[in-house]
Amino acid sequence: MVDKFDTFIEYLLKMNAKEYIKYLLSIENYSFSLDEIAKETTGSSNSLKFELLRLSDKGEIVNLRKGFYLIITPRYSSAKKLPIQLYCEKLFKHLDRKYYVGLFSAAKFHGASHQQVQRDYLITEQPKFNDISKNTIDIRFFTTTNWSGKNIQQKKSDAGIFKISSPALTIVDLIHHQTKLGGINRMLATIEELTEELTDSDLTDLLSWYPNKSTLQRFGFLLEELGMKEEFQEMIYSALNAKNFFPVLLTPKSNEKPGAVDNRWKVDVNVKLENDL
Repeated sequence: MVDKFDTFIEYLLKMNAKEYIKYLLSIENYSFSLDEIAKETTGSSNSLKFELLRLSDKGEIVNLRKGFYLIITPRYSSAKKLPIQLYCEKLFKHLDRKYYVGLFSAAKFHGASHQQVQRDYLITEQPKFNDISKNTIDIRFFTTTNWSGKNIQQKKSDAGIFKISSPALTIVDLIHHQTKLGGINRMLATIEELTEELTDSDLTDLLSWYPNKSTLQRFGFLLEELGMKEEFQEMIYSALNAKNFFPVLLTPKSNEKPGAVDNRWKVDVNVKLENDL
């Protein structure tokens, strides 16, 4: 009898979906999963789905992906999207997957905002998620098999902490994925700005685990070409020189192999560099 009474009281204390969403906003929580809201609200599964559909039609929530919703506050109603830092941590807890904000999105947080992008970039474990493109929301997912835990920083947003690549990891990720991001010239100014934020400890951490020698060769070459941070150039070269490394193209191309090289980085410059900073 007591158990039934406790269950009844618990039911009475539950809210409807709109009330629960209001509660989430009061604690600066801007997203929720379907399982979460079903557990915390009254009504049947069908009535909840109908209520969520109605709130979605009114633009108060957005179904980001199956079973996960964003709450669009009045501040962001015209954009019809939220900044990635307000929900990425909760999204990946829901998905039970490691992640970090990366590439041009991370560069923006580090103050390298020369490249204005409307798209959000996230790096995750494999397997790859499908990109999300709906209305004004545009999220592109990249995967990595190299996950040391180093060079991943935590930053604070209104919704709590979120994970982001350090300047060093952001730079090598940009170089590594250059062919999928518009080419090396599109990111040259961003790399230069990120290098200003780079520290000895950040680069030392990266060099202790980062396995892609060809990317490090391109990184060192670009620093030398841009005339930046000789001490960082020497750190990268020392790490490379401790192993065997071989000629690589500055910009990888499936139908092209590196030819003769005339620099210590063994980088075949197969594209004309144009920095618009």
